Amino acid sequence: MRQMEPMTPLEDRITAALVGAAVGDALGGPVEGYSPDQILERHGGRVHGIVGPWSGDEWRTARPLAPYHKGDGHVTDDTLMTHALVRVYARVRDHLDAYAIADHLVPDLMTNPRWIPELETESLPLQRLFLAEKWLVARLHYGHADPREAGTGNIVNCGAAMYMAPVGLVNAANPAGAYAEALDVAGAHQSSYGREAAGVLAAAVAAAASPGATPDSVVAAALALAKDGTRTAIDRVCEVASRYTEFESALVPLREAVAPYDTVGPDYRAPSLGARRPSRLHAIEELPVALGVLLVSGGDYRHAVLGAVNYGRDCDSIATMAGALAGALGSPVPEDWSKRVAEASRLDLWEPAATLTRVAREVFERDVRRRRTHEAAFTGMGGPSCSD
Repeated sequence: MRQMEPMTPLEDRITAALVGAAVGDALGGPVEGYSPDQILERHGGRVHGIVGPWSGDEWRTARPLAPYHKGDGHVTDDTLMTHALVRVYARVRDHLDAYAIADHLVPDLMTNPRWIPELETESLPLQRLFLAEKWLVARLHYGHADPREAGTGNIVNCGAAMYMAPVGLVNAANPAGAYAEALDVAGAHQSSYGREAAGVLAAAVAAAASPGATPDSVVAAALALAKDGTRTAIDRVCEVASRYTEFESALVPLREAVAPYDTVGPDYRAPSLGARRPSRLHAIEELPVALGVLLVSGGDYRHAVLGAVNYGRDCDSIATMAGALAGALGSPVPEDWSKRVAEASRLDLWEPAATLTRVAREVFERDVRRRRTHEAAFTGMGGPSCSD
């Protein structure tokens, strides 16, 4: 549990982002894969907090979600992967690249049993991951692929973007640095617009952590770096989002705005033949919608996450991203939600944030030393001095 001591702005933003991502993940899990209308019918209205499994007490056998206990405050693989990446930062204590994923993240997933909330047992994290994330182990551990290229051939989805918030937080207030680092890290996992989304999400989180940041400045930072279909999708979705101030009336327009760039198609559980294939024209759905609900909410955590949850489809990942962004902006995570998610998931949601804050400070100090060494060397070659 987080210590009730005054926190620095950096620690406060990192904590709110990581706790916010986990809580968003837990709220979205039980309604993942369904449409807004189905959610409305199932819950007799919109979801306004933590709810139970979609199939009630039959969750152990009811398809398509069995054997996962989604709901009741349980986080999903989005949070498991985010915390695993924090552990990699804790070991490396510097910027990461694709080789860090091969050398540290993959062994962590394969060899260290942990409590898996949705399985209600201790198991290897690998056993909970979706096929697109198991690809990391198949390609890097068993296939010995070049880590920088291992993501090529994988399902193109949000699998890398969903856990990339720590990269943005280590590079807080440096969106371009976050973007470049995340693209390198995600090369081990994803390609095409899946990899691009990882870079842009990290950049957006870094921008959100900047002093004085707003939802508009976060979107502007994302658009300044995003490429191809990802940039176009963000631009179109956020243009639509700017017309709304509450999520209920925005849900359908946001889906209509992102639909031309989403390859999955209208039926989330029956993807189209062209789904999740590489393309310069398309984008994952989750990132543009997360930025869209951030705009609709004005940066308010509760509003952004509930908008993401009630959007449906891959809403645990959308809410993970929206929660990280709103938290990085400084919007507080409701304590009743975070306490219940931590207890239900048997996770300390605050410890990874404290760890990442220490790492972020160390990395910044290293960056300053490296920059000063470079400046001195460049000046010695006849370049301008640091004071020029």
